[in-house]
Parts: sequence; C-alpha cells; structure tokens
Amino acid sequence: MKTNVGMIDRILRIVVGLGLIALALGLLPGIAPSPFGWIGVVPLLTGLFAVCPAYSIFGLNTCGRRA
Repeated sequence: MKTNVGMIDRILRIVVGLGLIALALGLLPGIAPSPFGWIGVVPLLTGLFAVCPAYSIFGLNTCGRRA
C-alpha cells in the first residue's frame, strides 16, 4: 500500500496510541485501567506503518509534496 500519513501525523498517532495502551494496562498513575484503551492499537499501527485505511477511503494524504 502507498503511504498516506505524514511525519507529524505519524508521531501524534504513535504518542496517542501508546498513551491509550498505557491506559489499558493501568500504567497511568491516578487513573483506573480501562479496556477501551486497547483501541490505541489502531493509531499505533497506522503510525508505525504510515498507512491509514480511512485516509485511503476519503482520498486524504498528509505526506506532503514529493519533489
């Protein structure tokens, strides 16, 4: 698949994904573990692979221009 997630978008997805997974595992102090945190796997994987299926469906691309 062709990449459609830019660098800033990738970094944000990875950070948010890791944060949500930490929530699911109960690693955040003062916050109870939540099974909904496992949804963080989705942004983590889309950030790591730089491909977002939703972006493909809607024709979005945050990679910027290529020379």
